[in-house]
Amino acid sequence: MDSRTKRRLSPAELDALARRAVGAGVFTATELTDGYANAVWRLTLEDGREVVLKLSPSPDLDQLSYERNLLRMEAAAYELAAAAGVPMAELLVAGFDDPVLGGDYLMLTALDGVSWNDVKPEGEQALRRELGRHLAAFNAVTGEVFGYPHAGIVGATWREAFLAMAGALLGDTERYPAPLPRPAAEIMAVFERAAPVLDEVTTPCLVHFDVWAGNVFLDLTGEPRIQAIIDHERAFWGDPIAEFVTPTIFGELREDDPLLAGYREVTPLELTPSARARLDLYRAYLYLILLVENGPRQYPESEYARVRDLAVSSLAEVLDRLVRLALDAR
Repeated sequence: MDSRTKRRLSPAELDALARRAVGAGVFTATELTDGYANAVWRLTLEDGREVVLKLSPSPDLDQLSYERNLLRMEAAAYELAAAAGVPMAELLVAGFDDPVLGGDYLMLTALDGVSWNDVKPEGEQALRRELGRHLAAFNAVTGEVFGYPHAGIVGATWREAFLAMAGALLGDTERYPAPLPRPAAEIMAVFERAAPVLDEVTTPCLVHFDVWAGNVFLDLTGEPRIQAIIDHERAFWGDPIAEFVTPTIFGELREDDPLLAGYREVTPLELTPSARARLDLYRAYLYLILLVENGPRQYPESEYARVRDLAVSSLAEVLDRLVRLALDAR
């Protein structure tokens, strides 16, 4: 999707950056447009290598609070999750504060598979189960602090960090008004009343928080399998159960979902009433992101309208459930 945050580079600028990063110039370059925030190109280098370049928005562009140093969190996630056995593209170079262009970039090996968003392969239930196993491995990576350390939005406890994350996002609506179903202060109050359930989470786990079909690459050369999980830029340290929000976006997590079965092959996970309440908090947070991020990105109306309308109605529904939960707990 087109976005104001995507930087445009000339062929000469792409060539110079590739030479600085990996010591080879660009033979051909194709922009990949499926992403939403960062500009991405697939490059064929003069030495024959196929790589992907991901470039952060201009440092001069005002972004959402949690998006500060976004590619630095993604670089860390690539290295940590790959070490845990999650299928990944190889991170070749992570360049921060590039002296010529400014901002950050990642250079990765190009994948030869296909985006799950572009195909409907046989055995999708088995693939979803496999994805559950990979997500459990991703979430098994643990850290030292909750939240977004690269953006400075952290907490000593998960409750503290999540409320800081939600507060920062709602604070961004002062700069970027969004079509929220309730006033920002009222939404924050709903989060605060429901927040005691977050105290069950005591270990900061790595959470991707953007696992939709477009971020999963498949190998279809034989029996379909997952080749790689990509785009870790929205990752944070928090509650593993938040991982189920994006794969079930605008819906619910069902006990018979193969994703859940695959996850449980690796580690136990029980959908207790408290766990489902936490899921609703994270759903509300994701829907807020989808609404507020249009401020700096300025998506084309024709492409964004459906997502915006679903996010508004889904956020309203989840907030109503959280309000009822708080009332029942009294």
